[in-house]
Amino acid sequence: MTSTWLLTGGAGYIGAHIVRALADAGLRAVVLDDLSTGVPARLAPDVPLVQANILDTDAVRAALREHSATGVVHLAAKKAAGESVEKPLLYWRENSEGTRSLLEAMDAEGVDKLVFSSSSSVYGEPETDEVDEDAPTRPVSPYGETKLVSEWMIRDLGAASDLRWAALRYFNVAGAGAPELGDRGVFNLVPLVFEAISTGGRPKVFGDDYDTRDGSCIRDYIHVADLAEAHVAAAQKLTEGPLRGAFNIGRGEGSTVKEVLATVREVTGIEFDYDVVGRRGGDPSKVVAVAAKAERELGWTAKRDLRDMVASAWEAWQGR
Repeated sequence: MTSTWLLTGGAGYIGAHIVRALADAGLRAVVLDDLSTGVPARLAPDVPLVQANILDTDAVRAALREHSATGVVHLAAKKAAGESVEKPLLYWRENSEGTRSLLEAMDAEGVDKLVFSSSSSVYGEPETDEVDEDAPTRPVSPYGETKLVSEWMIRDLGAASDLRWAALRYFNVAGAGAPELGDRGVFNLVPLVFEAISTGGRPKVFGDDYDTRDGSCIRDYIHVADLAEAHVAAAQKLTEGPLRGAFNIGRGEGSTVKEVLATVREVTGIEFDYDVVGRRGGDPSKVVAVAAKAERELGWTAKRDLRDMVASAWEAWQGR
């Protein structure tokens, strides 16, 4: 029997890539999305779409039951660290209470497999240049806190039940697996730069006084298509047998903000300047993944590099 996975937030940028990757692997996907930021056009016509918010536990239960879901990929969340500092209660409601509502629905309906969209923000300001899954978790934003608390809830339910789970701690996601699936939001670095240069503006660099090689923040950028394949790998492992734990999903290579800007110049052929502005709240100076556990236990590694991410994102941006 084909596994059926309910994707919360599946009409979003990352979710739509996972839906397609699941289909490519022969797995069935059903999407539950409140469409606050999701775009139905990202989904193939044969993918069922349930319009509901994960805070509506009864609606989630009904979707799990109606579509005979065997597992859940939980993506629905607010995701801007800076905004979370300004609106912490919004993040605690949507992210933490949303996860609790989902877990209640899964437990009631006997759905025992979960892939959770976590974040490298759970590490906060790492004590080392590279972080593995055993690094201290000290988030510096409410966003990161809500992701960590959600992991704790999942872990505790797993200890009290048959729930199998994998929390995928994303590093910085960029790129597009297909032009129509590009990131339409302008919250992440690459689309923010594209928006600026497409309108004759100047991109902003939030702080260039960090203790890094050029003063700007260092991040581990991961292609969204690689990220989607990591979810498929986790879903398949959960189907095969017991699995419980957190996994870093990154490339193990760090790029500074200024290096990303240089790659954008190279890919687009557009020369532009940038403005340095103040640091954002909740932004650590450097976060780079050690992703050996995902390779060892999930059989997954990233295949695409920063230029692939920027080039695919630019193609999608131009086709908006």
